[in-house]
Amino acid sequence: MLKVDVVTAFPDMLSAPLSQSIVGRAQKAKVLKLGFTNPRDFTDDKHHTLDDRPYGGGPGMLMKAEPLYRAITKLRKKNSVVILTSPRGQRFTQALAKKLAKKKHLIFVCGHYEGIDERIYPEMDMEVSLGDFILTGGELASAVMIDAITRLLPGTFKKQDVTASESFEGGLLEAPQYTRPEVWRGKRVPQVLLSGHHKQMEAWKREKALELTKKYRPDLLEAQTAFKASVKPSVKNKGKTKADKPAAKTPQKTKKQTKK
Repeated sequence: MLKVDVVTAFPDMLSAPLSQSIVGRAQKAKVLKLGFTNPRDFTDDKHHTLDDRPYGGGPGMLMKAEPLYRAITKLRKKNSVVILTSPRGQRFTQALAKKLAKKKHLIFVCGHYEGIDERIYPEMDMEVSLGDFILTGGELASAVMIDAITRLLPGTFKKQDVTASESFEGGLLEAPQYTRPEVWRGKRVPQVLLSGHHKQMEAWKREKALELTKKYRPDLLEAQTAFKASVKPSVKNKGKTKADKPAAKTPQKTKKQTKK
């Protein structure tokens, strides 16, 4: 089971959407345990003040460091990974989702207002961003990441290989898919998908996945090419031994050399 805690001043933004569909089913199946901690509960004043004006001026308000620190400290365990949703963080990808799905305990810290006090950043193990755009807070970003991670947990789906052919697996977008009826408004399902010939169907899906990736996300193919080019020849040949190398040719003696 994966335990996920979310530190947020607005838990209602997360509790409803994460109780539905796949994430909701994962919780009922005890694949995922989800909890919410409000940093307001760790304030000392009667108004439960969570934000204040920034030193040096500037628009908006900043989240104070102490309530966040207390909330994180209460939740953190030896195996915890504390993740801050942050525009300066690394880009969230399917590969990162797979990595996080293998952890035992994730703590998502949701920033809000104009940001958080800089002094709390050392408490974070990781900063993650959905992309180059600004949200009101980290709640929606956390919900997206939790959904993506939950889909990869063993036991979330009855069929274990259901996510194996989805987009971004193997660095490609997913091939086109069709369902009944066979003909819809004059448009037919490709004949190869009706053939029952599994090898032909897989070859077709691979071909179409490449076509779609080249058309819509050529950057995915460029990234693969760049990675392969960056692998040094010495790394490729690292496992070879002397025995793997072709033996040197022994020079043959000419007729003149054999005569005494």
